Amino acid sequence: MKKKSSSQSAFFNLRVLIASLFCLAGIFTLLLAAGIYSDSAKAQGATPAQPGSGLPTLVRMVGPVGQDQDLRSLPYIPPSPEIVERRLTRHPRLETGAPPPISGFARFQSLAEAVLAQVPAMPGPVLTFDGMNAAQSGCNCLPSDSDGDVGPNNYVNVVNTSIKIFDKSGNPLNGANGTTFNSFFHDLGAGNPCGNNQNGGNPPTHGDPFVFYDQIANRWVVTDIAFPSFPGTGPFYECIGVSKTGDPVSGGWWLYALQVDPAFPNRMGDYPKFALWRDAYYLTMNEFTDDNPLSFKGVRIYALDRSSMINGGPTHAIGFTIDAATLGDAFSLVPASFRTGDQPPAGRDEFLLAIDSPANGGVTLNQVKGWKFHVDFANQANSTLGVGPNHVPDAQITVNGFVDAFTNTTTLLVPQSGTPQHLDTVGDKIMTPVVYQNRNGTESLWASHTVCTGANCTGPTAVRWYQFNVTGGNFPATPVQQQSWTNGNDGLWRWMPSIAVDQNGNTAIGYSTSSPSIFPSIRYAGRLAIDALNNLAQGEAIMTNGGGAQLISSPPAPPGSAGRWGDYSMTTVDPVDGTTFWHVNEYYPTTSNASWATRIGKFNFQGATLTPTLGNISTRGFVQTGDNVMIGGFIIQGTGLKTVIVRAIGPELTRFGVPNALANPTLELHDGTRALIASNDNWQTTVIGGIVTSSQVAAIQNSGHTPGDPSESAIIATLPPGNYTAIVRGVNNSTGVALVEVYDLDSL
Repeated sequence: MKKKSSSQSAFFNLRVLIASLFCLAGIFTLLLAAGIYSDSAKAQGATPAQPGSGLPTLVRMVGPVGQDQDLRSLPYIPPSPEIVERRLTRHPRLETGAPPPISGFARFQSLAEAVLAQVPAMPGPVLTFDGMNAAQSGCNCLPSDSDGDVGPNNYVNVVNTSIKIFDKSGNPLNGANGTTFNSFFHDLGAGNPCGNNQNGGNPPTHGDPFVFYDQIANRWVVTDIAFPSFPGTGPFYECIGVSKTGDPVSGGWWLYALQVDPAFPNRMGDYPKFALWRDAYYLTMNEFTDDNPLSFKGVRIYALDRSSMINGGPTHAIGFTIDAATLGDAFSLVPASFRTGDQPPAGRDEFLLAIDSPANGGVTLNQVKGWKFHVDFANQANSTLGVGPNHVPDAQITVNGFVDAFTNTTTLLVPQSGTPQHLDTVGDKIMTPVVYQNRNGTESLWASHTVCTGANCTGPTAVRWYQFNVTGGNFPATPVQQQSWTNGNDGLWRWMPSIAVDQNGNTAIGYSTSSPSIFPSIRYAGRLAIDALNNLAQGEAIMTNGGGAQLISSPPAPPGSAGRWGDYSMTTVDPVDGTTFWHVNEYYPTTSNASWATRIGKFNFQGATLTPTLGNISTRGFVQTGDNVMIGGFIIQGTGLKTVIVRAIGPELTRFGVPNALANPTLELHDGTRALIASNDNWQTTVIGGIVTSSQVAAIQNSGHTPGDPSESAIIATLPPGNYTAIVRGVNNSTGVALVEVYDLDSL
């Protein structure tokens, strides 16, 4: 979040704010928001909950206001000149003290990285191009707040002041400098900060933007925060635009504004994060007031009526506030969003995750906290968040121990080449996004954050990532898998991660890297769904090598602004093919104080082509009975169909001197849902869809892979991309050694 410079104390005074909320005979009374708006289209009211009841607040959003101009024709309204101050944290802490000394071994690892780098299987990017940069943003801002998402025809990139829209080849569509948020939200009017509330002669949109594509409705959502000043007493708003069509340039927009917390209008909403769910758009914000020092008050969480917003209807938001005392050391709850796989089941509650950010560094933590948000727009009082009236977490998931990436003296832990200036890790929170995937009925959450690799943070930082099984809407006791990713302890600092999962269950994480011997750069790593758990087994690829370091330090920067980097990055999956990843992040083309740039790249697990791929594979084993049969798995990737032959070989093995060969193998082919596709007792008779047929005999004979014995099994199948399983058993529970093979017939 960007805010005007103001010196702040480093101590925290807890103040209890008691809001007087009125209730008559159990009936909620609609209150207009302090008379700020005179126009019914702009009126925002709140139906408050009774204090301590745990009930939600119903907030009427400003709007909708239709914005039907092509973004290229909007009047240009420049952004307010801004300068960064300190990052707002759960507990006040020193940010610009001396970083811990880098251990000798870590320094050796960093120097050796270029020589000893592992050879990855992860393909390089298919395409990269520059997004917005500091000069185009029009403000003196640090960091960039780079975010973005991909749709069917466009990539939309946002930074702290502006929106820039590209086609998927990287050509800008709304001008070299994009569209400022001040221009974009101007039509909301002067009655709220999102419209034309003056500050220094310019409307004051202050950063922390967010953009995402709603693939269910073919809509874009663009958001930003706005307020007159901070420190200050507000009002504080979230500005929200929902596209009228899938065209973000000329298709028109519905504009809305949402007050952060009408019950506490002096609370500023920092670090807002959005998520797409089938029943709502979900929004979370950290709440701060301008006490001296700035004081964390809690987390505000909203469900926005998505079905109304995508149709330009009057919209309410249902909100809860979790106060600081209930949160303990946690803040920055991140809602789960989904892109690939099936939608969440009807009625499935939204999931939110957070980690603790203790007052002191070097604390070993072993929990991820989880909340569930049930929203009912028809009956507000039925909405719930967490457990009980104080909204305590629904779960505390036990994970491997980790140390948040900060110390008692600084959050600036990341070294750079050629300068003593270190960079901020933002290593005190779960990073956006938390990814939800419902794949063949198995529901998972995927999340990532930055951790130290030692309690004293003297070595490189790592990317910690998780998969949690939430099938049935329940949090687990422990993760399915987890890892602190260091790429084999290669000596690089990794931070600013964002995670995504494609339609086949393959995972990729984009992030920043740096060390004393390299400039800050952009890389990504990944794993296939069939890889061994707890490892990004496909390794790491370079998206963009940095060309310089960030030099700004204090002075001349305001206190707490030195070393600010990124604030977040974003990795998403292309909704067109479900397998191409897009990532946006910050880098420096040349060494400078604040001349940052952003880079956008796309990549996949197939490299530069999406032709369906499958290597010829085989495995041999001893087939027993019951559950101890032979199981072989394979994955078809890409976007098209693939024809394969699957064979189970037994008697033929005796010709090669294999003892105890399985005399009569049977073969079953199953898809990723475990449904039976076909089965075979001998290759001349195959059961397909419950019908015994011999129609595959000629095809098998022409494939070049005819089994050498009539008792052996073979199936030819034309399959879409996905996961498949071949199961080999012995007829009449016979046992023996068998071979299961899969051949790609399209490559013949």
